[in-house]
Amino acid sequence: MIRPAYVLFLAIGTASAADVTITRDDWGIAHVKGKTDADAVFGMIYAQAEDDFNRVETNYLTNLGRLAEAEGEGAIWKDLRQRLFIDPVKLQADYAASPPWLKKLMQAWADGLNTYLKTHPHTHPRVITHFEPWMALSFTEGSIGGDIERVPLTQLQAFYDKKPGAPPAAMTLAERGLVYREPQGSNGFAIAPSHTRDGHALLLINPHTSFFFRSELQMTSDQGLNAYGAVTWGQFFIYQGFNAKAGWMHTSSGVDNVDEFAETIVNGSYRYGSELRPLKSQTVTLSYRTADGTLAKRDFTTYSTHHGPIVREEDGKWIAFALMNKPMEALEQSFLRTKATDYAGFMKVARLKANSSNNTLFADSKGEIAYLHPQFVPVRSDRFDYRKPVDGSDPATDWQGLHSLESLPRVLSPANGWVFNSNNAPWTAAGNDSPQKGSFPRYMDQVGDNPRGPHAIRVLSARSDFTPQTLIAAAFDPYLTAFARLVPGLVAAYDRLPQSDPQKARLRGPVDLLRGWDFHWGVASRPTSLAVFWGEALFPTAIKPAKEADMTVWDYMAERTTDAQRLAALAEAADRLIEDFGSWSVPWGEINRFQRNDGAIVQTFSDTKASIPVGFTASQWGSLAAFGSKRYPGTRYYYGTLGNSFVAVVEFGPKVEAWAVSAGGESGDPHSPHFLDQAQRYADGNFRKVYFYPADLEGHIEKRYKPGKP
Repeated sequence: MIRPAYVLFLAIGTASAADVTITRDDWGIAHVKGKTDADAVFGMIYAQAEDDFNRVETNYLTNLGRLAEAEGEGAIWKDLRQRLFIDPVKLQADYAASPPWLKKLMQAWADGLNTYLKTHPHTHPRVITHFEPWMALSFTEGSIGGDIERVPLTQLQAFYDKKPGAPPAAMTLAERGLVYREPQGSNGFAIAPSHTRDGHALLLINPHTSFFFRSELQMTSDQGLNAYGAVTWGQFFIYQGFNAKAGWMHTSSGVDNVDEFAETIVNGSYRYGSELRPLKSQTVTLSYRTADGTLAKRDFTTYSTHHGPIVREEDGKWIAFALMNKPMEALEQSFLRTKATDYAGFMKVARLKANSSNNTLFADSKGEIAYLHPQFVPVRSDRFDYRKPVDGSDPATDWQGLHSLESLPRVLSPANGWVFNSNNAPWTAAGNDSPQKGSFPRYMDQVGDNPRGPHAIRVLSARSDFTPQTLIAAAFDPYLTAFARLVPGLVAAYDRLPQSDPQKARLRGPVDLLRGWDFHWGVASRPTSLAVFWGEALFPTAIKPAKEADMTVWDYMAERTTDAQRLAALAEAADRLIEDFGSWSVPWGEINRFQRNDGAIVQTFSDTKASIPVGFTASQWGSLAAFGSKRYPGTRYYYGTLGNSFVAVVEFGPKVEAWAVSAGGESGDPHSPHFLDQAQRYADGNFRKVYFYPADLEGHIEKRYKPGKP
């Protein structure tokens, strides 16, 4: 007699579920075992849906260009932006042309999600009630804020919704990069055996993303898959993590891989060299939810050139937007690298050249460590400045194929014993053994350094006997390099004031507090509070002139802000602290808080609800452990929403060992015991042991079950 659960598997149309086992450990983390890679994919996406189906679906609404079907017409410009690059018809053709092994994974992915929906009738999707295998190709980039999001929405709307006689729409300050914001990026360290106590390579995995942006899980199969780490909700590969032999950490790169081409339009054509080429046009139909809950449609006629789709207009030119658009290869590379067991295997996968935005820090059990630049880097003429729109009518500005892997900045097992990246340029990735800036085109980096770079070098150079525990301590080192550089200039500005200046008496206390500071953050640190508020007041004054001077904001604040600006910002900071907390001398932990009170993607914060003090600061100020926080409507306290998320340290000895912590907890359900069970550990930097092997799991099993089985 066939058991009811097995009947269910057959009715749903997949045999994969019968060959999948999900084991939940005592942190609620899923360890998925399948006979085949496809079985493992089925189980891991099912487990993700159990933990937070809303985030899974929302990611695909965004990436398929269907967000307005859930959120209304206000989201239609995000959808149009996506659909300029992601065409469902093209994705279906890509799926049909995919290699058989990849098709099996995509089918298993869809089957896992559909099985979840059929067996969880209490889950009500906002839009997607049935997943198709090809949909997986819409979301192959696991980092936060993909290349497409660089298209400014105000300009896209102005171009495709232009009213006769309407004046040109101005970009917002945020779109122009002229507002204070916490950077979203990451830190990655790889340490060679020569610089560890026990002679084993170490890897720090420290992404800085929106909190709860990824799930933590393990997926294994009898086909050689055994990967553990962070998975961006809805994807079927470990984005940042490790297997038994190797580990990989991605950091957002400063490489210039997204370019704008200013097209000269002539009577429905565009000029290219001595010829006129016809503009390509197509109709994009988007649906959106109306106030009464029904769906309406809008049609858009979109345009493109051989450079890419038209996204805006500037000075009478139409701007075409060029970026990597290789979904099949990107998905292949993202999955296959999780099975690579050494540097040679990892680089073999990298030859797909379908990673456009991520640097990689790599380590393996052979003792190899590496820094790798993104593999998708177009070859361009270095005489053009691709940070601005280039002349699309000049054939010399065109992309000329892709760089070979050998021509990209990279570092393999350097003599200094370590490599790192903190979203900075690769020119300091290995200290004196780093790639030389002058040997590469300038488009290999467009961001320069940031305060975390010198901090990373400081902690990595401090010892040659790292252990997993001392690497964790280094990742939470409390020194704030930005303030160590900036505060002496403030103190000197104060000391130059004449005694008769009213600011001399008014600012004496705040300046004395900062004068004696060791530049370390901490929940009890009063100087940290004053310095952060001061930095937030000074930073906006430097953004625009720094950009005009082609300097980083931190360099500009240190070198070019005036005494008057520095002192005015301190007065503003002191006044804000007094207004909100009654004093300019307040412990940082009384201000800087972690709170998770609901499972919403954008949660509502409240000073009346429980929260936890956090000692580390935004990465703006050089803190390696990042906690991007701010005030929200109706709050005095600062609440964090991004920064450290899933953080892990991995040791590649005879058997791999790892320690990790995640923001809040694994589950997105406020009623789950795993919604907030890691919050205090997260704030304290107190990592838990990862259960990688079956023997590690013994004694820590909360539940073991088959997908779809009650």
